[in-house]
Amino acid sequence: MAGSLVAVSDLHISYAENRPVVDRIRPAHEDDWLIVAGDVGEIFADVIATLSTLRSRFRQVVWAPGNHELWTHPGDPMSLRGAARYAALVSACRDHGVLTPEDEYPIWQSADGPVVVAPLFQLYDYSFRVPAAHDKEESLRLAYEAGVVCTDEALLHPDPYPTREQWCRDRVTRTEQRLTALDLPTVLVSHWPLIREPTDVLWYPEFAQWCGTTLTADWHRRFRTTVAVYGHLHIPRTTHHDGVRFEEVSLGYPREWRRRGTEPDPVRHILGHA
Repeated sequence: MAGSLVAVSDLHISYAENRPVVDRIRPAHEDDWLIVAGDVGEIFADVIATLSTLRSRFRQVVWAPGNHELWTHPGDPMSLRGAARYAALVSACRDHGVLTPEDEYPIWQSADGPVVVAPLFQLYDYSFRVPAAHDKEESLRLAYEAGVVCTDEALLHPDPYPTREQWCRDRVTRTEQRLTALDLPTVLVSHWPLIREPTDVLWYPEFAQWCGTTLTADWHRRFRTTVAVYGHLHIPRTTHHDGVRFEEVSLGYPREWRRRGTEPDPVRHILGHA
């Protein structure tokens, strides 16, 4: 394929300063594919409109949900919660030709052969808890005492699951079954990092418990991963774990990207022609 596979996440279009940045996201080649690894925004219609616009520019757009898309925001006319909200997002993405974790995984024809691009939705289960904590309850207590609490606790509802961690475990089980059936190398795309190590650089380590699950800690090794793409941390960088390249691809909030420069170019090269 002549184009490139590129990726971005955490566009957070509710911030006016981020919208011109998103508007500048354009393919360098007509065959470019774009991965969007979650947190486009919080308002349902805005998320779909943004993904639709990006799809009109790129040969293909592959989306994995972040926590912000799953919020039931009080200012959003779309009041669905939990799994029903996710299902509505999937349906709307399909209407606009955007691939989701519920669709057949597409195959990217790389120079080294075909690679499966697998968007994942696995959530988190508080297993990245505060090191001093013995269980989830203590870890949450320490976070509340430190004043570091994810807004998910108020706006990300797990309905019909009793808890977010039970929803996470169901998602992990379903996704693992699909990945096990693959016989090609993969690009694994998730909003939350598959392993805990990327959270070690967080300014507020208490936040790590909202950043993933230990249940996916070996996926990059088990599923022949070429590149693992993620966001959520707002710390764009390239790292390597067990010989696998991990790309954190977030734009983040204006106060964050301004520290990196006034004209952010958040799209990161994953595969293909650089």
